[in-house]
Amino acid sequence: MKKVAELFKVLSDVNRLRLLMVLDRKELCVCQLMGIVGLSQPLVSRNLSILSRMGFLEERKEGKLKFYRIKKDMTDEKRAIMELLRSALSDDDVYLQDIEAVQDCTEFQKRTGRCDMDAFREFMRWRMEKKSKRDTRKEAV
Repeated sequence: MKKVAELFKVLSDVNRLRLLMVLDRKELCVCQLMGIVGLSQPLVSRNLSILSRMGFLEERKEGKLKFYRIKKDMTDEKRAIMELLRSALSDDDVYLQDIEAVQDCTEFQKRTGRCDMDAFREFMRWRMEKKSKRDTRKEAV
């Protein structure tokens, strides 16, 4: 009973849930995740560590960067939870915005070929400009 309660406690945090669902789409490094969900590095790293300890994520290092992805050999229970989350969140506004941000991040990284803190700051500026343009177009309509 305690294990199940702990599992749902971990998943009850919105930031952890967002990180988990973003990583369900694509393997990403910490700085990419920071840009996508708009959280600080310590907060992203702490939540990734918790999700890893619970058996949802695995990581790999590439130079100085740590990349995270959904664990391939997760238990049947966790696989079922992931299916439930995918279904329950499929039309959630925050989830859909995060998925759009994953696509933006991928596009940005292809153009710049970089993944570091300078690229992260540049990506955040680029996203804000893109959002501002989109908001301006909505107001004009």
